[in-house]
Amino acid sequence: MNKTLLLLPILLLIACTAKQEKISSVLFTSDAGKQDTLPYYDLHEIQSSGTIIAGTLSGPDTYYEYHGKEMGAQFKIAEAFAQSIGVVLQMEISPDTTTLLNKLRAGEIDFIALEMPTWQTRDGESLLRNAIAEWWKPNRIQQIKSSANNTTVTVRRRMRPVMQDISHGIISAYDKLFRRHSLTAGWDWRLLAAMCYQESGFDPQAISSVGAEGLMQLMPSTAEAMDVPMDKRFDPEHNIAASARYIRIVSQSFSDINNAEERIKFTLGAYNGGVGHIQDAQTLARKAGKNHRLWHEVVPYILLLSEPQYYRDPEVRYGYMRGSETEAYVRLIIERWNQYRGYARNHSTGSTPSPAKKSLRNGKYQSVVKPAEERVPENRQN
Repeated sequence: MNKTLLLLPILLLIACTAKQEKISSVLFTSDAGKQDTLPYYDLHEIQSSGTIIAGTLSGPDTYYEYHGKEMGAQFKIAEAFAQSIGVVLQMEISPDTTTLLNKLRAGEIDFIALEMPTWQTRDGESLLRNAIAEWWKPNRIQQIKSSANNTTVTVRRRMRPVMQDISHGIISAYDKLFRRHSLTAGWDWRLLAAMCYQESGFDPQAISSVGAEGLMQLMPSTAEAMDVPMDKRFDPEHNIAASARYIRIVSQSFSDINNAEERIKFTLGAYNGGVGHIQDAQTLARKAGKNHRLWHEVVPYILLLSEPQYYRDPEVRYGYMRGSETEAYVRLIIERWNQYRGYARNHSTGSTPSPAKKSLRNGKYQSVVKPAEERVPENRQN
């Protein structure tokens, strides 16, 4: 038999194996191995600059923002690596892997952080690649992933009653402050109170596992932006006043919504989930022919922003959102606000009791305000 014919199957096997190895070593596309032509920029230059830039996609396992805090497994892993080499991490989000690869080639990012055996770096970044390989230990990666994937956000607090004194129309010990600072927010003070109960259960020392602080659960970055001194962030007046200022700013993002109660719902949603995410949902609603100024027509798209086909839509700017909490957050606050309006008079200050409606059953006064158990579940999701 012809020796060439005998060797042909072996040669084909070798060729196929080589082809498979080439594809498996390349990220995303067959031309990913093109040589970079940018000036040399490796680990030493990154450390000198003080910043390393990682590229990724938006998603629950990669990167997303919750109450202004960066989250996601790939983000947490990249952050830990950045700390190990003494630099600050900057995340760049792309809509797809092709864009990520182009950014890597162009030197706009230093590496690609996605779920894979290791991260992708540029061809000339041998020192960075070696540093990643040396740091990348399976046990370490798994530990970071486990911590990142535990996205249950708890709020450490001592719950107060839903209403301090129904018979006299007193909601809480902070009614004076709600009344005073509601003028800044442009809201009914009882709405501010309903929001506070949702956030902290009227506990001024409440703190969440993502760092939100005080009665109104202000994130440190928000408190700083609202000029709240570090030592005053748990102070009831400073916390409520800063929240009212922030509410006013957020509300201005929805100035095209003329209906006051509709704008309140959008503002509440943005306070919880972020202005950008709510505006993304409005964009999707508008694309679908819905009225983007009506909360009930936008809510379905807030919920859909947890699905890749929606949060990776080309017109979605802020990516993945866990919208189920935001939907419940707005709904429960509006419900409690309506209840408070029935039991606390608009002129009540909390110090001068005013008459309120009562519910009598079996000779006892009953609260019709929903208890703490009907708050948003604490697996909070922005």
